[in-house]
Amino acid sequence: MFVLIAAGVPIAFSTGIVGLVGLLAMRDITAVAALVGGIPYHVAASYSFSVVPLFIAIGILSFHAGITTGAFAAAKNWLGRVPGGLATATLFASAGFAAVSGSSTASTAIFTKLAIPEMEKAGYNRALAAGVVAVGGTLAALIPPSALLVIYGILVEESIGQLLLAGIVPGIISLIVYAISIAVVSWRYPDWTPPLPKVSFRKKVASLRGVWGIFVVVGVIVAGVYFGWTTPTESAAVAVAVVLIMAIAAGMSVGEFKDGLIDTIKTTAMIFTIIWSIHIFVRFLAFTGVTTEITDAVVGIDAPPIYIILAIVVLYLLLGMVLDGLGIIILTLPIIYPVVTALGYNPIWFGILVVKLIEIGLITPPIGLNCYVVNSVRQDIPLSEVFRGIMPFLIGEIVILAIILAFPDLVLFIPNSVGR
Repeated sequence: MFVLIAAGVPIAFSTGIVGLVGLLAMRDITAVAALVGGIPYHVAASYSFSVVPLFIAIGILSFHAGITTGAFAAAKNWLGRVPGGLATATLFASAGFAAVSGSSTASTAIFTKLAIPEMEKAGYNRALAAGVVAVGGTLAALIPPSALLVIYGILVEESIGQLLLAGIVPGIISLIVYAISIAVVSWRYPDWTPPLPKVSFRKKVASLRGVWGIFVVVGVIVAGVYFGWTTPTESAAVAVAVVLIMAIAAGMSVGEFKDGLIDTIKTTAMIFTIIWSIHIFVRFLAFTGVTTEITDAVVGIDAPPIYIILAIVVLYLLLGMVLDGLGIIILTLPIIYPVVTALGYNPIWFGILVVKLIEIGLITPPIGLNCYVVNSVRQDIPLSEVFRGIMPFLIGEIVILAIILAFPDLVLFIPNSVGR
């Protein structure tokens, strides 16, 4: 499988090919055809999977609804005067967009166009501005609706609703730690983050009109799932309707709506192809028995379970340097997930840990997908400069990881409170 990936074959086809060939080597073609033939249909026809295109549509339509620009304008007016305020405003606006999009790369691309020119105009250090946008985009991986959390839940058959709720507290902690990192940089290098001109209180209040849509969408998704009024799919469907109405009210054209639908279909088709390919691969692993053997071997190691978790953390950090987040989940979960659950760790907590590690991979050299997105949108900013800008935040990421590892109840507090 790794040979195929290194040769440039997409991960979906690499896993599917290896799984199919492996099954054919172990079973006759009639049995394999019966086993594999129905997988694409069962994946596409599954009710729980229908949340995927809905979350994708929310992110695409929210851009046309003006949610991004409204959130940034409000955050800039309220935080612009404090040291590093414009950078912090970018983070809060990124968190707001993450709450309606679930796409790290989309958030990074949008705020590269929107926020970096504003920070440059205000006299901010360009490397720091690029780093803020790149790290702000990672918030979409945790704050619901998160596409990665949905895919994790689908692959390991855990509650998508509980995973989305579990992402709230770690997402807020990440946002706070990033803001503290900016404050420290602003204190150490005050000329890097000059304050903006004073804004009247009336203008600040007026700018809040631009963020009401975020609260509506988040309220529909989180409150519906938390109180048990709706399933994640139903909440997503209502949120799509709300964002669509907002986008039409904001002047979205028929052509933009059509393009949004096409983008949603393309992304959904890609994700579903990956999912049914990994299902074929997982069935092959089940027949080999390798997953059980690895689980038994790791569980039998005479070492505290936390040491094994720390080794898994290091593995994910290394993989994050060379693979994208979706690829990491696909390649590792069939082997790692049974090990973690056999050690007695909560699968919801582990899902948050995995997605957090993938967040770090999005800004870690040499791949650092979000950093490449910044560079592709603003080709005048060298990639080395973008990576230099994210360095202060990598220290913050270590702090966030330590919190998640040391205090799992913080992650599980909200999902555990459902139904009490």
